[in-house]
Amino acid sequence: MDKIIQGIIQAVQLIVDADPVVTEIVVLSLLVSGTALLISTLVGIPLGALMGLSRFAGRRLVIALLYTGMGFPPVVVGLFVYLMLSRSGPLAGLNLPFVPALFTPGAMVIAQTIISFPLVAGFTMAAVMGVDPQLRLQIRSLGATPLQTTLAILSESRVGVIVSIIAGFGSIISEVGAVMLVGGNIEGRTRVLTTAIVLETRKGAFDVAIALGIILLAITFLTNLAVLRLQGRALEE
Repeated sequence: MDKIIQGIIQAVQLIVDADPVVTEIVVLSLLVSGTALLISTLVGIPLGALMGLSRFAGRRLVIALLYTGMGFPPVVVGLFVYLMLSRSGPLAGLNLPFVPALFTPGAMVIAQTIISFPLVAGFTMAAVMGVDPQLRLQIRSLGATPLQTTLAILSESRVGVIVSIIAGFGSIISEVGAVMLVGGNIEGRTRVLTTAIVLETRKGAFDVAIALGIILLAITFLTNLAVLRLQGRALEE
């Protein structure tokens, strides 16, 4: 018990002093997860809106794939990305400039994007489908174009859309399996909050591990707090 209390005290001291190692890990974590979330948002919201507002052949199959992706084990995603980017993988011989190498932040961004994208798209689709269908008919009757109609529906379901983005972020900021596989947990290059916690715990550096754990919990708490505030505003409206 004394070791735990001492570890917490040292962890707080590391956070207060803005320890360079801890700061570097936090910044890289937010950079990788933020980039992955941005890509997921730019692709997932339009796709979710399309799935919620359109009817086309193969729509049920796409929805089934989205739902499957929402529950996909992150470590399997990491394995898939690892095999695709490895030297013997299908992308190795193409020499494409936008395809990153393994054990780089770019590879971690790809893995986290695959994890968060189905959540953003799936929750956006659910939010759009929850809007009263009569509203869509009213907007169209006023002469709105398909794009204007879509934007109006997204605006009406904005709380659900924002929640989908926050859910996507929460799924990747706390993920460890995929980033460990494709990033390699290299100090100063690919070490993020979750992988650093695992490593520091194995080394017995509980003060650093606890400090990183507190920061990760704080980020998760702020994410959940944002969701609750948005839900509260929706109920007030």
